[in-house]
Amino acid sequence: MQYYSYEMFREDIKELLSKLDFNPDGIVAISRGGLTMAHFLSIALDIRKVYSISAVSFFNKVQQQIQISNIPEIHGAQRILIVDEIIDSGVSMEKVLRILKEIHTNIEFKTATLFHKSSASIKPDYFIREAKDWIEFFWEVDILKDVKEK
Repeated sequence: MQYYSYEMFREDIKELLSKLDFNPDGIVAISRGGLTMAHFLSIALDIRKVYSISAVSFFNKVQQQIQISNIPEIHGAQRILIVDEIIDSGVSMEKVLRILKEIHTNIEFKTATLFHKSSASIKPDYFIREAKDWIEFFWEVDILKDVKEK
């Protein structure tokens, strides 16, 4: 198991920004993992069109059948960056990408993640690290630790 700290996240977001050769005018965050990324990226890129879509595939660290909901209505955008914290199997990102492309045929979509598993069925357009173990992200671990201590 690997702990992913805020400091690592901050440095990785800066690196991801330096890699982007795509000028998105909107961001779709896959919730919940992509929400923190979308927030930081939207500020750095000065993007106000930030959407979210729900893709649930893990329950108690066990992968289940993927459920997609909260599909956004995207208006006035030509280039959308879809973000999530990790591509594990690739099933979630593939399904989200397929659904969004079917609905919004005139939008160019690219994908970005912090982590990517080499065994995944899809490789993001942009990523920072290869995932080799289960990752505990600071936004998941730290708040729960604080709540339990009260």
